[in-house]
Amino acid sequence: MRAMSSESNHDPIAAAALAARIRIVLVGTQHPGNMGSAARALKTMGLSRLVLVAPEKAPNAESDALAAGADDVLAQAATFDTLADAVADCRLVLGCTARSRRVQLEELLPRDAAARAVGEAAGGAEVALVFGRERTGLSNDELQLCHAAVHIPANPDYSSLNLAAAVQVLSYEVRLAVLEAGREANPAEAAEPRDPPASHAQMEGFFAQLAETLDAIDFHKGRTPDSAMRKLRRLYLRAGLDEREVRILRGILADAQRMAMLAGGKR
Repeated sequence: MRAMSSESNHDPIAAAALAARIRIVLVGTQHPGNMGSAARALKTMGLSRLVLVAPEKAPNAESDALAAGADDVLAQAATFDTLADAVADCRLVLGCTARSRRVQLEELLPRDAAARAVGEAAGGAEVALVFGRERTGLSNDELQLCHAAVHIPANPDYSSLNLAAAVQVLSYEVRLAVLEAGREANPAEAAEPRDPPASHAQMEGFFAQLAETLDAIDFHKGRTPDSAMRKLRRLYLRAGLDEREVRILRGILADAQRMAMLAGGKR
């Protein structure tokens, strides 16, 4: 299924540079198909650095099939004998694991972990998100190499999350954090250009027309209009309308007045 995209406000070059500093590390993967599925998860979220640590089997035809077009990510995956070697140049290492009482690590939700990872990458650091074996996860020694643990808050009654699915969750959160970093770095591009704020005179003209329109459509039904107008004034002043927005609203009011006149003529 194709993912819907909304990225018009980010710098693709900056996003690629951030993503290039973030690697996904799979430790002791037992099923070659999971490597292919993980590669696909990375590529859909704009990541490309897959690292394999002592996989039980090398990537094979099943891996290629499940990569589903992300063969380049799989083919470029670096392989190491130990996790220590795989993350030797990293400033931040986050281990994705179920909660553990054996190794005391700061625990992060995926969104917080992604924000920290992207923050470090934005400063030029190398970052690793580490995933353990399908059945047993990361060992105590491997967790000791991590700066913090990432815990996906799955359904406690059924928390069995497939390795590739876990990679997809973290990759998605990293993608959001990368795009957000791009918007913050380019605020002029991220914000929609606005017209100048409406002046006091323009707002008063709008309120006068609004009052006339409410009378024309018999909005008040014989009740005093003062209370309703006070509330509407507060509402619109709180909105901080710009000149174009006032013009649009006044155009709507003009049409409402015209329709009220036509209805009155028919009656």
